[in-house]
Amino acid sequence: MGARVRLTAAERGEEVLRAAVQAFGASGYAGTKTDEIARLAGVSQPYVIRLFGSKQQLFLAALGSVCDRIEQTFRDAADEEPTLASLGSRYEVFLSERELLLVLLHGFSAGGEPAIGDLVRERFGGMYRLVRDLTGASPLEAREFLATGMLLTVMSAMQVLGPSAVPVPWAEEISATLGTPPD
Repeated sequence: MGARVRLTAAERGEEVLRAAVQAFGASGYAGTKTDEIARLAGVSQPYVIRLFGSKQQLFLAALGSVCDRIEQTFRDAADEEPTLASLGSRYEVFLSERELLLVLLHGFSAGGEPAIGDLVRERFGGMYRLVRDLTGASPLEAREFLATGMLLTVMSAMQVLGPSAVPVPWAEEISATLGTPPD
C-alpha cells in the first residue's frame, strides 16, 4: 500500500477547477451543483465554496480556464505557423476535450447573468483579437474563422462531430466541406 500524496492548496484548487469544467460542461451553469463538483474533485462542498466563494465565481473561473486553454492552443499553433489554417488544424484538440466547447457554449447561454455576460463577451472579443494578431487576418477572415469554429462547436455539442460522433449524412456533408473528419 503506497503512501498517500498530499496535494498543495494550489493543486487541490486545480483539481476542483478541472472537476468544475467537467461538471459545467455536462450540466451547464444552472444545472450544476457545487456538491457535485466537490464529489468529482474528492473534496467537501464547503471547501469548494471556501476556494471560490460561490458557484458563480467557480463558473467564471472554469470559463476563464477554458478560454485560457483555447487561446494557448491558438498561440501554440501560431508558433509553428501563424496562419488561420494552422490555428484551425488545432480544433481536433477541442473535439477531443469536448467539455471545453460545452463550457464555452454554456457561458454564451448564461450571458444574461451580468458577471457571466461581461466575462464571456470580454473573452470572446479577446479570442477574436488574438486570431487577428497571431495571423494578420482581416476582420472578415477572422469572422469566417470564428464562425466556422462556432459551427464545429455546435456540431460537437450535438455529438455529430468528434470522437463519439453519431453518423448523420448532413453532418458528414458539412464536415467534408471543412476538411474535418466526422470522427
